[in-house]
Amino acid sequence: MDHGERIRAYFASCNDDTREQIAAHFTDDAVIYDTNHAPVVGAAAIGSFWQRIRAQWQGAAWGVDSVVSDGETAAIEWHMRGEGADGPFVFRGSEHYAFDGDRISEIRQYWTFDRDATDTGLQGYPYPD
Repeated sequence: MDHGERIRAYFASCNDDTREQIAAHFTDDAVIYDTNHAPVVGAAAIGSFWQRIRAQWQGAAWGVDSVVSDGETAAIEWHMRGEGADGPFVFRGSEHYAFDGDRISEIRQYWTFDRDATDTGLQGYPYPD
């Protein structure tokens, strides 16, 4: 599985799979760093983390918009769409990945979470629907 396929499979797992299936995309000692929360360390912890996030954002779905890969690294743009109390929302962000073989060993997530501005992304960018 190439890195782009692994990332897309990971995102699909975040939408529907068990914590064990999510964890299978990662090395045992993988780390997710994020601009909005403390690091999540270890494949098992990452699987459990995603179960909590999915429960928190019931009905939300995550998707990959673009992937650029070079050697043992990749970068993506992603979105999260859902329906909140105030109507539909979309969060957008960027992530940088490191791999060990075909499994993810690190993710650095860059995005902004603001409960008062639930449509986030690049200002003025013409995102496709």
